[in-house]
Amino acid sequence: MMLCKLSLKNIKKSFKDYAIYFFTLILGVAIFYVFNALDSQAVMMNVSSQTRRIIELMVTSLSAVSVFVSFILGFLIIYASRFLIKRRNKEFGIYLTLGMSKRKISLILFLETLFIGIISLAIGLGFGVILSQLMSLIVANMFEANLTKFAFTFSSTACIKTIIYFSIMYLIVMIFNTFSVSKCKLINLLNGGKVSEKVKLKNPYICTIIFIISSIVLGNAYYRVTGGFQYLTNVKDILVPIVMGIVSTFFIFWSLSGLVLRITKRMKKLYYKGLNSFTLRQFSSKINTAVFTNTIICLMLFITICLLSACITLKNTLNNNVKELVPVDFQAYQNIRLYERYDREVEHANLEHKMNRTNHMVDDSFKLYNYDYNYKLREYIEVNIYESDDFTLRKTLGSKVDDLEKKYPNLWFDFKEEVMSISDYNKVAKLYSKEEYSLKDNEYMIIADYKEMVDLRNEVLKNKESINVFGHQLNPKYSECKEGFVEMTGGNGNIGVIIVPDYVISDEFLERNYIMGNYHATSEEDIRALEEEMIKVKNAYPEIGNYFFPTVITRMELKDSMVGLAAMVTFIGLYLGIVFLISSAAILGLKELSESTDNKERFNMLRKIGTDENMINKALFRQIAITFMLPLILALIHSIFGIMFEINILEIFGKDQLLPSILTTAIFIVFIYGGYFLITYYSSRRIIREK
Repeated sequence: MMLCKLSLKNIKKSFKDYAIYFFTLILGVAIFYVFNALDSQAVMMNVSSQTRRIIELMVTSLSAVSVFVSFILGFLIIYASRFLIKRRNKEFGIYLTLGMSKRKISLILFLETLFIGIISLAIGLGFGVILSQLMSLIVANMFEANLTKFAFTFSSTACIKTIIYFSIMYLIVMIFNTFSVSKCKLINLLNGGKVSEKVKLKNPYICTIIFIISSIVLGNAYYRVTGGFQYLTNVKDILVPIVMGIVSTFFIFWSLSGLVLRITKRMKKLYYKGLNSFTLRQFSSKINTAVFTNTIICLMLFITICLLSACITLKNTLNNNVKELVPVDFQAYQNIRLYERYDREVEHANLEHKMNRTNHMVDDSFKLYNYDYNYKLREYIEVNIYESDDFTLRKTLGSKVDDLEKKYPNLWFDFKEEVMSISDYNKVAKLYSKEEYSLKDNEYMIIADYKEMVDLRNEVLKNKESINVFGHQLNPKYSECKEGFVEMTGGNGNIGVIIVPDYVISDEFLERNYIMGNYHATSEEDIRALEEEMIKVKNAYPEIGNYFFPTVITRMELKDSMVGLAAMVTFIGLYLGIVFLISSAAILGLKELSESTDNKERFNMLRKIGTDENMINKALFRQIAITFMLPLILALIHSIFGIMFEINILEIFGKDQLLPSILTTAIFIVFIYGGYFLITYYSSRRIIREK
């Protein structure tokens, strides 16, 4: 009973000094609950079966991510406990002096951890339940769900999962604390606060050499993921610059730990100004052991910045692409040559579907299934794409072929080019509300929207290279590609369609037949009913199977897929990004609070020699600011090149929304990381003022 009272008293006494610890635990529990409660929030939403499947996949993915998050939070709790025990070394020493056994001290820590766990779980779960209602609105907004069934929800599954995961974490902390106390010696406990790390001034020449080498290696890693992006063809190629970046980051911090004090001591005006010498000595006294910590925090901040900017960009871009790159309700195409092969391979003697090239169109294929799409569409067009085995990308490059093969070593130059007549393309352009064009008999043009291929083709077009299309010599009308596409993919995936005069086209080279248009129906329910009817028709003919049913792309299908992908990426990115950001800031904050406890006597000594409180506060502020800013600055530099790498990856979706995403990420960092910095400063100031 006495030990319980003592444990509760210790928790109450430590709460002000270690508000960061308690706040992080509560926030960790709340975030864990919120992201694992999405399934219960989705149940009440009136969404389609397709959207519900996407939400279920998202929830499953978040559950898997939660396992990884639990390791991060578990490490954070153990790391925090280490500093909390160090903060109380003198207290434990007094207990031992008064005759208390180490077993009882371990029991006190056990009870404290138990009480802290119960309190943080209770408050965190309550806070998480409230936040999850807000998350319901966010989820509903992303999926454009009907919220007529909106109601207050509580996820028992998420609650049980949170309790189990955090109970395991606290159990590990209890074992860690017991082990730590059993290894303590009385003399170390009583004098722990007076012992500081011995400042070992490293050889400045070695540090300078290592700093230069590390910077060169880091610069090479930056180049590999930006300028040398085209050479990253497999996982191994990507892992090399990642390893180079991690190792060089560590050695940059290691070399700086030996250079900072040396350099500043030579700058006498700066070093001896105010309490700068004291601040730098304080910083240097811990910097040797902070190298590994700074490396980990820098990399976590780097991942956070890149992760948040990428997922928010992708979410905004995909939502925007639904409006810009999905211009019609319905698109169906038939691959003529592919289905000719199926005609040879599949025997259906009782069905008359052995068709030749000219009648194996989308319309004819639908007729096999007795499916009439005409009455469903208020407007539609029919167009064709042509290809030839002899007309490849290589054949369009002319004199630039050798230069471009060197510049794009991993590009396959022998894929067949897609060709379309100008009249067919203008029908597509009119339906898509795009610009229409005209061509002379000896001219051609290219439409494309995939940046890398646009850049490649523009080099050829600027060189005025003529091409031979199906036996006709043509010259480029424009010196650059025109933006456009034929097949809806929801992204900027058109690597190029060559538009030629109508007379150039021959049925001999017919490759794909398209029908595209807009429904009579306008409501989402009616459109979904039409699409479900199409699926039923397809499944009603198992003897034909999927061989002859056209490939169908619909606005609703693409919208569901893109919104679902955007939601999944956004929630996983936010989940990991926020946890990483909180963990980084909390580790630094707890580290500084622990060191403020150790340095309390040193600040008291400054007061005794006449230093005013304002100067002491400034010195403390600078010390904590350096600690927080050092890993953040290098992380920001990493992020510049990380985001450039992301741009290449996101090219197919578009990157127009990148700047707003970076600004949003900056707000997250300022609010969370800056908030932890301020809490750390004010808590540290309270500690060093204690008598």
